[in-house]
Amino acid sequence: MSRGIGRSLSQLYGRQGWALLALFAMTIFIVFPVANFALPADSLFHISDYSVALIGKIMCFAIVALAMDLVWGYAGILSLGHGLFFALGGYAMGMYLMRSIGREGVYQSDLPDFMVFLDWKEYPWYWYGSDHFWVAALLVVLVPGVLAFVFGYFAFRSRIKGVYFSIITQALTFAFMLLFFRNNTGFGGNNGFTDFKRILGFAIATPETRMALFATTGLALIATLLLARYIVTSKFGRVLMAIRDAESRVMFSGYDPLHYKLFIWTLSAVICGIAGALYVPQVGIINPSEMSPANSIEIAMWVAVGGRGTLVGALLGAGLVNGAKSWFTVAFPEYWLFFLGALFVVVTLFMPHGVIGLLNSRRQR
Repeated sequence: MSRGIGRSLSQLYGRQGWALLALFAMTIFIVFPVANFALPADSLFHISDYSVALIGKIMCFAIVALAMDLVWGYAGILSLGHGLFFALGGYAMGMYLMRSIGREGVYQSDLPDFMVFLDWKEYPWYWYGSDHFWVAALLVVLVPGVLAFVFGYFAFRSRIKGVYFSIITQALTFAFMLLFFRNNTGFGGNNGFTDFKRILGFAIATPETRMALFATTGLALIATLLLARYIVTSKFGRVLMAIRDAESRVMFSGYDPLHYKLFIWTLSAVICGIAGALYVPQVGIINPSEMSPANSIEIAMWVAVGGRGTLVGALLGAGLVNGAKSWFTVAFPEYWLFFLGALFVVVTLFMPHGVIGLLNSRRQR
């Protein structure tokens, strides 16, 4: 029994991989809380609340990058609509956070301020139950999951793939963005949801709550990485890679690609929804701009920069791009888009396999 468990663990990662994962967990659960709470603000090793929120946000993006790598790097499905699933999970959590405000809004009403301003008299039917956290958690999983399943079933059954599938996913995202920008949909229009007060009864602005959200995000990132690694190292993962490389041969071998592609596509959407739900309380806002096609393209760039089909490359790409974005938008805000475009060109021309591919080629030399 113990030998079987040891072999299964070694299939996921070797000793070095598990050591790095343990180091990451120690950093998230021990180093960051101690450096944020115990060390004085003037200490060289003090980690500010801003840094905690920033790294928490980047970890949410890293979860999305892992989800994207599962469908693109291993199944060959390039999605330009993953920003939609991320935003839907964020909106599902945002509904709960807005209900948790209670009468502490500007208008001191049981309804959110934007509904009072638009002269709404009651919550629409799809808001019912959103004042319960377990309902919100269920919606975080179900809404992006059901949408992805229905969309993926018809798309994959029709054998839509390649650039055509990418264009359709981008069109779907754009359509939802336009829908959520409308005030009469009951999601706050272009302003979205903001001014959150508490989560699970705890004040959301306190350092303790923010650190708890940070640690929860770190735990979700580790769990997502282990799940993704388990999938890609299993027989299911090998079939996915076969579909990516030669789908027609897989069909001739007796496998139905529809079921494999639909499962990994739906799972990827659910993971994005969970990342969005963790993102919203840490950032403090969710609006339709999260559904913009540019955001979904940027998600694909994270994976391309790090190296698709590696999982670790997705994490690295999300960290590098978003870390550079945070620095550039402060130091050179007018040049950020130029940097992003140049990065895309450089990766396409000189690093087709991303940073991980470049490191592996140098190691082989």
